[in-house]
Amino acid sequence: MQTLHRTDPELAGLLDAEVRHQDTTLAMIASASVADPSVLAAGGAALSNVTAEGYPAARYHPGAARFDAVERLAIARAKDLFAAQYANVQPHSCSSANLAVLSALLPPGGTLLGLDLDAGGHLTHGSPASVTGRHFTAVHYGLDRTGRIDYAQVADLARRHRPGVLIAGASAYPRTVDFERFRAIADSVGAYLLADISHIAGLVATGKHPSPIDAAHITTTSTYKQLGGPRGGLILSGADHRTPGPDGRTPLSRLMQRAVFPQSQGTPSPATIAAKARAFSLAASPQFKDAAQLIVDNAAALAAELSALGYRVLTGGTDNHMVLLDIIDRGLTGVVAERALEQCAILANRNRIPGDTKPPLVTSGLRLGTNILAQRGMGPLQMRECAHLLHAVVTATTALSDTEYLIDPAQVLRLRAGVEDLCARYPLTLGGAAPAPAHPAPAALIGAGQ
Repeated sequence: MQTLHRTDPELAGLLDAEVRHQDTTLAMIASASVADPSVLAAGGAALSNVTAEGYPAARYHPGAARFDAVERLAIARAKDLFAAQYANVQPHSCSSANLAVLSALLPPGGTLLGLDLDAGGHLTHGSPASVTGRHFTAVHYGLDRTGRIDYAQVADLARRHRPGVLIAGASAYPRTVDFERFRAIADSVGAYLLADISHIAGLVATGKHPSPIDAAHITTTSTYKQLGGPRGGLILSGADHRTPGPDGRTPLSRLMQRAVFPQSQGTPSPATIAAKARAFSLAASPQFKDAAQLIVDNAAALAAELSALGYRVLTGGTDNHMVLLDIIDRGLTGVVAERALEQCAILANRNRIPGDTKPPLVTSGLRLGTNILAQRGMGPLQMRECAHLLHAVVTATTALSDTEYLIDPAQVLRLRAGVEDLCARYPLTLGGAAPAPAHPAPAALIGAGQ
């Protein structure tokens, strides 16, 4: 960083500004966690200079002996963390992991069954906006009247469509996923079960959510959303790692090796794999388990306080880190709420909700998460402050249209000061910059939210 400041102060200044921004912003983003400085250090290591396609002891380039040892270490730590019997640490993201798995288990045009995007599913679970929805025949299940996964519908659709792969997992679902029930449905139609735990990997690793490792044939996850790791993905398998693939011969573990390299990726990112190894070690610590419990407790407290303030909390609460709000019920669209909150130094993202009549860039919902709040050391008592700060912003915001709004600049300054005060009491450990000075909202951000 000293060299960067000396030789490229413009870039260094932008990076330091981001550190200050993160430390003074109340991040209630469900799809994010904060990487420990040691994880960031590993991700920036000289190992990035190594080019080595293939796997340990089977590379297509020389000079990979140290990288081989690092990758073996990451694999061993991933297996230990999740009690898995197979791990592939090379996927660049969970999206690329999902694509690799689906391509290995399904022929072009093959049928997959996944949760509908508007019901909380993910793009890579067969959305028409994703290559998975274009390359494969996607069928989608939804939610019941209580907002929970409709397992009866899953079973019915599986019987009627006979999918090759059934996907259990979500990107916006606040309740426990019954992986055993999904496996029973998959077995009843001869499908492979893919569990995508990208959002709940930290809770699974610490026993705060049931594990799919031995229930699913294959499990995928990202390493940054809740594990405090680098941008990357992971493929895991448990009891079924030796189960034959679609050809009836090749074990799933070997099939997954080929699916990542050479079928869907080329060169892995060596330093990222080093950062994954470090993150897996941290995630196995007692401190991480304590943080996971805090994540769950905080989400429950946040949902309860928002409900008491009159918000419609989808499903009536949460079992994990996620709280979903029907924000249109408060007179704002999701995008207006998102922008007004960001203007006041609170981060939460717009999200479509069941029965949503607004387009994806607008939405009627808001998705909140407690991962970073727990990493700051905030507990259930502080969730009341977070809820009331959010409520104050929503109350101060007047919608002019689905995408435009007004908020009093004096209110913005007052609310930002409240957020910064809370953040200062619970600072993040980020490194790389001087302590954040107090600062007003830039004039360009005050007014109509542009």
